[in-house]
Parts: sequence; structure tokens; C-alpha cells
Amino acid sequence: MSQHEPETTDPHAQHQQPDTEGEQLPDPGSEESVTGRMGEEPDHGEQSYRGSGKLADRVALITGGDSGIGRAVALAFAREGADVVITYLPGEDEDGRRTADLVEGAGRRAVLVPGDLTSEDFCQELVDRTVAELGRIDVLVNNAAYQMAQPGSLADITTEQLDRVMRTNLYALFWMCQKSLPHMGPGACIINTSSVQSSSPSPELLDYATTKAGIVNFTRGLAQHVAADGIRVNAVAPGPIWTPLIPSTMPEEKVESFGEQTPLGRAGQPAEVAPVFVFLASAESSYVTGEVIAVTGGQPVTM
Repeated sequence: MSQHEPETTDPHAQHQQPDTEGEQLPDPGSEESVTGRMGEEPDHGEQSYRGSGKLADRVALITGGDSGIGRAVALAFAREGADVVITYLPGEDEDGRRTADLVEGAGRRAVLVPGDLTSEDFCQELVDRTVAELGRIDVLVNNAAYQMAQPGSLADITTEQLDRVMRTNLYALFWMCQKSLPHMGPGACIINTSSVQSSSPSPELLDYATTKAGIVNFTRGLAQHVAADGIRVNAVAPGPIWTPLIPSTMPEEKVESFGEQTPLGRAGQPAEVAPVFVFLASAESSYVTGEVIAVTGGQPVTM
């Protein structure tokens, strides 16, 4: 390579397929269902993400911000200059504290608010706490989600599971937007986490996939509603990303081959998703609203 030729990296080799064999964790919310209990921890950008002031002095509220994609987004936002409020399930304090350390290590403020987003009262409390401590909300990231794979698909999805999936993935998103918007001004934005499942649903994740398609529709409708206020609303649709949610909600045989079906042949890492959230939160995307950006290793999202 000549000194004038830029260095490039083959996306196949940017990250190796994680060693997923035998990886299993308890259900989300357990003290044992945290990043530190994984045999191979995800890459959140701890060593690689470099900020450049894109979000200087902004206030970001991230649901599900303790681990996985949420942690990577919190880290990237902090290194871009934002203060961050993070909410997560009680019981996952170890992950919450580790994420707060990353935010504080970037010289920004981290506010931890554990709680259950399936409660409308808690959603209100979370917004009130954010405004009380940091004064406003510039960026709302609705990232929290729940899934539980059922090999029998529809026949095995109980009403209890359906209710939890709907309330976590859709009700909470609705409430968080509804309660945050009065504290958001021109230039603020909302970023929702959808999924490749929104357009390519797996039968064993039928309830989860339904909510992710709903998030796309909600995003596009809300974007039109608040555009006149100078507020943008977009979504990110990740594909198979290696996070604690995978070994805690999928059977062992699915975990072992996780991500291998993508054109790039591997699972993605949270660090590969976070820059898209930064783009959508920054002024660089000022003419982008009502859009869904896929980060899927080549699997199309066509909604």
C-alpha cells in the first residue's frame, strides 16, 4: 500500500463471529443476565469510538441503555459531548453501573434510573427525573425491548408473554414519546429501535416482530406530526447484533448460529450500530426524518 492509499478494512474482518457455542443466560432482568456473565462480551466501542463534538452539551435519554446497543449508544453520545440518562430493568445494576462509568470516563454526566417501562407511571417518573436533573430532553432513544423465542411460534406464545412484549416494545415507546415531547424543542429528535424483524419476521419471534413493524409505522406517523415543531423522528433497524438479550431469550441451537445467515456471514457488534444513532441525533441529519436505517449485515429491510 502506498503512503497515499487509504487503509480499508474488509467488513467480514472488522469483527470476528463471536464464539456463541453454549452461551446461555437467565431471563432479562436477572442479576445473572448481564454482560459480565457472557463468555464473549460484545464490543461497545470502548477502545474504538472517537468523538468529535457532534452532540456537545446535549441531553440524551436512553431506554435500555445499560447493555448491548444501548450501552454502545450511551458511550458514543458521551464521547460526542452529551450528558446521558439511562434506564434499565431493576436487577441489571451491574450493567447500568458499567455503562455509567464509560459515560463519566468521557467527562459527561450519567444519571441511572432503574425501573419498569411497562408502567406508565414509571415512564412519567423517568421523564420528570431527566428534566429535574438536566433541564430538558434533546434526544430520546427508545431502545428498550423484550423478546422470548418460542419454537412453536403462535401456539406457544402465551397471553402473559404477548402482554409483556407489547407493553415493553410499543406501550413504553408511546408513553415515552408522549411524555417527553413537551420538554423537547426545535432541533430535538427521537430515535426508535426497530429491527430487521419488522420486514423479515421469524416465526419463533412473531410477537416481537409485530411490535418492530409497529415501531416503523409509529415512527413515520409521529415524524409527520412533529415536523412543524422542528423535531425529527427516525428509526434504526438492527439485524443480528451480539448482546446479552440473545443468549437470554433464544434457545442454544439458535444462539450457536446467530448471525451466520447474513450476507456478511457474522453477527454484528453494538459498536457497529451506535454511529448510526449518532448521525440521526446530530445536525448532520437535519434533513432526515421519518426514515428507517438498517444495520443488518446485508439483510434487507424493505418496509
